[in-house]
Amino acid sequence: MKLPRSFYNYTSYLGTIISVIAWATLLFFVVLIYFFGIDNVYFDLYTFIVTPAFIVLGLIIIPFGMYRKNKKLKEGIQVSNEKLLILNLRDSKTRNALLIFSTISIFFIISTIVGSYKAFHYTESVEFCGKLCHKVMTPEYVAYQNSPHARVTCAECHVGEGADFYVKSKMSGMRQVYKYTMGTWPTPIETPIQNLRPARETCEKCHWPQKFYTNSLRSEKYFLADSANTEWDIVLNMRVGANHQALGLTGGIHWHINPDVQIDYKANTKRDTIYWVKITNKKTGVETVYKDDELVAKPELSAKMEARGMDCMDCHNRPSHEFRSPSKYVNELLAGQNKIAGIPWFKSAAMEALKLPYSTTDSAKTEIKNKIVKFYQEKYPDLYKKSGKEILLAINDVETEYLKNAFPEMKVTYSAYPRHIGHLETNGCFRCHNNKFKSPSGKVISKDCNLCHTIVAQGKSDSIKYIGINGALGFIHPIDIGDAWKETNCMECHNQLYQ
Repeated sequence: MKLPRSFYNYTSYLGTIISVIAWATLLFFVVLIYFFGIDNVYFDLYTFIVTPAFIVLGLIIIPFGMYRKNKKLKEGIQVSNEKLLILNLRDSKTRNALLIFSTISIFFIISTIVGSYKAFHYTESVEFCGKLCHKVMTPEYVAYQNSPHARVTCAECHVGEGADFYVKSKMSGMRQVYKYTMGTWPTPIETPIQNLRPARETCEKCHWPQKFYTNSLRSEKYFLADSANTEWDIVLNMRVGANHQALGLTGGIHWHINPDVQIDYKANTKRDTIYWVKITNKKTGVETVYKDDELVAKPELSAKMEARGMDCMDCHNRPSHEFRSPSKYVNELLAGQNKIAGIPWFKSAAMEALKLPYSTTDSAKTEIKNKIVKFYQEKYPDLYKKSGKEILLAINDVETEYLKNAFPEMKVTYSAYPRHIGHLETNGCFRCHNNKFKSPSGKVISKDCNLCHTIVAQGKSDSIKYIGINGALGFIHPIDIGDAWKETNCMECHNQLYQ
């Protein structure tokens, strides 16, 4: 069986060689994956995306070379359709070539379709999202692995169902791949707030608003930066919903997603500063607009702002990629390990070492250890001689927690990606609930703490004060700062602890 004369050219040879080598490589990779159990993100990338692309490229180059050769053979001959590649099926060589080419092409195309199907699923996988661009995506991937949504795939939230958002996500991905290849990605990576899919199409697939939740108790443990790492406990009765499940979303925190109420707002691009709020009662049609007269957006920002309907993501803005502050993870470390809490001054030493940003991961680990050790050697040398081994083990735990929440090379810390739940280290709830947003009739969006929670217990662990579940204690700051906590927002002090 001979091929037509037009096949014998260097361009078609090149296409054939590319296709054959790519096909052989694909077979080799598939054998390794399925028979030897190789599980590697880069191996899958080359097997199901890169290699099939070379097969298709070779198949395109072959007829292109034949067309060019056939055109050259016909130069000087007056043929009305000289620009076309003529297939003379009466010629046995042409028929044989067509049969061979068609059979192999169909086989290659079917294989490519199968590979593309695998590639589709692969591009939706957690490994693809988190490991492929490992240097850039490491912070998000590590935070995701330590989140409550660790078993929810990236695509279920970031892409969701339907072809439209799949195409949008891949188009966005192409820009990201370009930036990664050229080394022009920003540090830290900007959160794609404007391009996120609405929460009703992602979050509410599992967390549906019709499921009502009532109050729940929340116990928090804090440790003071004193010699005893004094434990300060606070128990909150969180008013997630109404006082009884039968009342639905008529009260409490989740009133904000009451289906009978529509809340719209205007904010800056990061949504951490809100300028305008409108609440619409869907049953009566009554609209109430609130404005903060002291807060005026710049004209260029005001022109770009559009009213956005409030949804889950306006408070739960870091559901799977939360980066905790040093005060948060050090408190949890002390609460979980009594041995560390028993080391005098450890909270103070750890917070001092975590206070300043570091440029690299290696330097962070070295400096955190050196600063804590130096703290004890200079101020409490006898204590270090006595408990040096315990202190070094505790330092290892601090470093472990640091590496889960801070990534110096990407300039990622809690400050880079603050969450809006609560109000301790960001303005969170106080973006609206600050007693400054007023309606024309005089209504105010209240800052009253008891709207969202009541304190049922607080104080040092050995002298804690309690009250009945339906009562409420007045807040007591662990350190006496007078009435300063009433006059300023919490984050004005707490957010400075790790700047």
